[in-house]
Amino acid sequence: MDGLFNDQTDPNLSQQHISPGASILRNRIAPDSDAIMAELSAILAQAPFRHMTTPGGLKMSVAMTNCGTAGWVSDRKGYRYSPHDPDSGRPWPRMPKVFQTLATQAAAKCGFTGFVPDVCLINRYEPGARLTPHQDKDERDFEAPIVSFSLGLSAVFLFGGLKRTERPIKMMLDHGDCVVWGGPARLAFHGIMPLKEGVHPILGRQRLNLTFRKAL
Repeated sequence: MDGLFNDQTDPNLSQQHISPGASILRNRIAPDSDAIMAELSAILAQAPFRHMTTPGGLKMSVAMTNCGTAGWVSDRKGYRYSPHDPDSGRPWPRMPKVFQTLATQAAAKCGFTGFVPDVCLINRYEPGARLTPHQDKDERDFEAPIVSFSLGLSAVFLFGGLKRTERPIKMMLDHGDCVVWGGPARLAFHGIMPLKEGVHPILGRQRLNLTFRKAL
């Protein structure tokens, strides 16, 4: 399982510090990521992607699902975590061990040791989809970091400060890259610019994002 996480001795790897508490780990998923794709397929068979609506009634351009002890949901009632998939009424699929290992190792590389996520949000971006800058603040404990892996098409990541008015920096995220933020950066505003048209050799016309959190 450790072989899915590229070793730092690889000359193509780098760690880029964005701000205090925030870093990008480049090319962190090894090329032979078949196990990750297999786990994703199993999760989607139980809990398919869906476009949730905001409390204001707008349909989100990003499709999503979840795995883990709970899942993040959005509807007219608000944003929250729920132990059950609202579409099926069943518990969300379990979080695969390989997912948890990837998140724990990435967090440790950035100084957040002992991170054990209980939730993984899985987002699907197709060309034109975007995520407006926001804070992740639906979790009960802000001590744990956020760990986010990118798969498929490259996307422009926006990372700002603790106020919406602070101008964000822009960074390209490629397949296998990971962003970790916590500590003083835990409540930083962040988002994704509209995804550009393209075809990834593994995932085709889409970008997938695995975001790990300690929510409960």
